[in-house]
Amino acid sequence: MTLRDENLDRLDGGSFDVLIVGGGINGAVSAAALAARGISVAVVDRGDFASFTSQESSNLVWGGFKYLENYELPLVWKLCTSRNELMKAYPTSITETRFLATLDETAPFPAPLAGLGTVGYWLIGRFATKPPKYYRPAKIEKAEPVVNTETAKGGVEYSDAYLRDNDARFVWSFVRSALDSGAAVANYTSVTKAERNGDTWTVSMTDEETGRTLAASAKAIVNAAGPFVDGLNEDWKIETDHRIVYSKGIHLIVPKLIDTERVLAFFDDTGRLFYVIPMAHRSVIGTTDTRTDNPAEGVLDEDREFLLEQINARLDLDEPLTKADIISERCGVRPLVVKNDGDDKETTDWTSLSRKHEMEIDRPRKVVTIFGGKLTDCLNVGEEVAEALEELGIEGGEPRPDWFGEPSEDERERFYAKAAGAGLGRAPAIERGESMAEVLWRRHGMASFRLLEMIADDPAQGESVLNESDLLRGELTLMAEREMIVRPDDFLRRRTKLALVTQRDDLGADPGMAEVNEAFGF
Repeated sequence: MTLRDENLDRLDGGSFDVLIVGGGINGAVSAAALAARGISVAVVDRGDFASFTSQESSNLVWGGFKYLENYELPLVWKLCTSRNELMKAYPTSITETRFLATLDETAPFPAPLAGLGTVGYWLIGRFATKPPKYYRPAKIEKAEPVVNTETAKGGVEYSDAYLRDNDARFVWSFVRSALDSGAAVANYTSVTKAERNGDTWTVSMTDEETGRTLAASAKAIVNAAGPFVDGLNEDWKIETDHRIVYSKGIHLIVPKLIDTERVLAFFDDTGRLFYVIPMAHRSVIGTTDTRTDNPAEGVLDEDREFLLEQINARLDLDEPLTKADIISERCGVRPLVVKNDGDDKETTDWTSLSRKHEMEIDRPRKVVTIFGGKLTDCLNVGEEVAEALEELGIEGGEPRPDWFGEPSEDERERFYAKAAGAGLGRAPAIERGESMAEVLWRRHGMASFRLLEMIADDPAQGESVLNESDLLRGELTLMAEREMIVRPDDFLRRRTKLALVTQRDDLGADPGMAEVNEAFGF
């Protein structure tokens, strides 16, 4: 019986303190935070975990530098605090990186003012990163010769952080933490009906893979459905003070554009920030910011053309980027929070809306709704959900101290030493400046020791299973056992970033895909 089947059996007929609907970052971190307190938790998602907005981010863990433009100082303080905590808790997964922002006539403020802003940002961030620098155009060109400085007025370099692996795998780490703390968890499980009967919710669900119907009960529900929270609240007749509007952002993944690990930042022709972000041996260009009413709209030709036009104008490339250079695409619909008062003033200048989150509690019906949010703020969301449920009479104990973050430095060094002895001190195929041991530790943490045992028994388990990838054969077994991989994109797009950095046709033609398909039953 698979891990998912075991959890479906636990769900069916189960009685829980809390049912969480939605397995993106908000639902995953809430499940981990609650289960770590000994609260009985179930979490379901009608797709895979992180299969919507949470898999489409810029992979940045940042304090919200651009929010200084609107003087949202408390929000920037809060996000910087979260960024610092995440960098400390995930020292190999979330790392400081330098941002080099080139300012030209499209920038909404002069370069010297931006320089002052970076100093203020560093101060708000409590000096947790390297100090900022001011660049004249000639210095920008020397630091990054690929940048077109013809119209540059100056530049600034400052620090934030980014996820070395993909955002969806970071979300999975919280799902795995919830499982380890006893939560019942299932992907591809949709809620078809939820009714309040006395002091209990009765919830009907469907396994989207088999059509099996399930039923469970819960004292309270957490609505963590991201862009779809309003629809669920309407179904459940929950009235709220806030609602969601949608902002669509796309990214294009292309061949590596620069040799350094910096993030390059520019202002596009509309005055919005966009970036060139490293991702293994590729570069990510984005993001756009387009108002939409359709959370599933996807990438349009005009989106691609806009980003390619913007980057070609700002980089001195040997050949301009074209659609043929696009390896993969990301399209995320950000759920932005506005007041639900019928007044559309807040959405008139909707591009100024921040990625803050709001939380509302329906006390009579015991429903907590999470509006908005972002990866950087995730730990705050988990803590606030626990506090909200405490207000509803659902109180746990002190949380397990390891409900988030990586294992200890001692364990990490112990793994590195053993991995070196197993021949894993070698460089991986696609990551830069790391050893294979470091990549495995980031991906699997303490479960990496199990992989070493497998390699000791069979050295072939330590070989790469796909061309131009850092995925080892033994990882297939480990992930099949521990990670609820049901469909190909769960593996290729979310538990790994293979489909982000490799053309789909190349993946399909790789002989190693036969082993992948066999391991996961695709």
